[in-house]
Amino acid sequence: MDDHTIEHVSVHVVGPETERYTWASDMHSQYMTNTILRARTRSGLEGIAGVASFSEFGFDRSVGETLRPLLPHLVGSSPDRREALWHKLYNRGIPVAPQAHSAVDILMWDLAAKAAGLPLYKFLGASRDSVPAYASTPLFETPGEYVDQVHRFAEEGFSAVKFHSWCEYDRDMPMVRAVNKEFGTDKLKFMLDVEMRYERGDALRAAKELEALDYTWFEAPLVDFDLTGYRELRKYSSVPIIPAGNSIITPQLIEIAIDMGCWTQARVDATVAGGITQTLKIMGLAEARGMTVELQSWGYTTTQAANLHLMLARANCTFFEQPVPYPAFEYGFTNPIRPGRDGHVRVSELPGLGVEVDWPAIEAATILKYEEAGRS
Repeated sequence: MDDHTIEHVSVHVVGPETERYTWASDMHSQYMTNTILRARTRSGLEGIAGVASFSEFGFDRSVGETLRPLLPHLVGSSPDRREALWHKLYNRGIPVAPQAHSAVDILMWDLAAKAAGLPLYKFLGASRDSVPAYASTPLFETPGEYVDQVHRFAEEGFSAVKFHSWCEYDRDMPMVRAVNKEFGTDKLKFMLDVEMRYERGDALRAAKELEALDYTWFEAPLVDFDLTGYRELRKYSSVPIIPAGNSIITPQLIEIAIDMGCWTQARVDATVAGGITQTLKIMGLAEARGMTVELQSWGYTTTQAANLHLMLARANCTFFEQPVPYPAFEYGFTNPIRPGRDGHVRVSELPGLGVEVDWPAIEAATILKYEEAGRS
């Protein structure tokens, strides 16, 4: 029997020079870092995970540095004991950055699925082989540009679009109205994400307007921790409300928010919420309450793949978040995820995450690298 114990692991913090975007008027263009964790087992398997982080004025190295003291725990570990490793790393004396913990867990699941010779979603127990995608926009300059982009998305086969906007009520609503005047909501579904930047009064006014326009959901109207505000917002508007999903990320806290009636549906990202292990528990918790978990996947191909495999393994997620324009999110990978003409996305049938890495491109854009091969 092959020994799938990890014998070598490395970290690549990748900062490519690609097109940069933002998703709020008070933000500068974002430097998107991909922190890649790579491992080799004694049996010759190679595993990978990648998590995105975003920062202004320069690339973020913090996730890579957070992984540094965790690597010795990976060497000698087996993907068969990924649950034990998850709990071991959860409490190392100080809180671990969520993306670092998530990367370790996703790596272990990638290795386990590869050892079984299965794509990750089939290893988890597939519920479907495709899911509809929505185009997730950056901030554009004018309402007219949003209208033009929606025309393009519809021509590409998308059935839904989520707008990242100025995150200012008096600027966002004219864009929403302009899009509605052009398209209505008969053939296309729309969502609005305001990145936790509204005050309660503006959030309520926007929610009432989005309700009248039959929006599919209103995302992150308030800071995630304002649970009372979310609960009050849902009392006075029937538009579906979901959180940003980057702050309240444990099953215990999510259960409290659900029981308070704060959200219509839950939202997390597997590359932030503790990996596959934790996100499966969150999805199960939501499913038991008749809720979806609208997984986010704004990031590079590794981030998209981890979340998409979960969506295909569990049916309680409505859409795949497809970041657009495509190229900036595909750097370093030769088989990126894009929707077909039917508006659905699918994953590679290769084992594990199924991502194919252009390692020369990754090396060329690596700004921090280190490795661990065991200690005496």
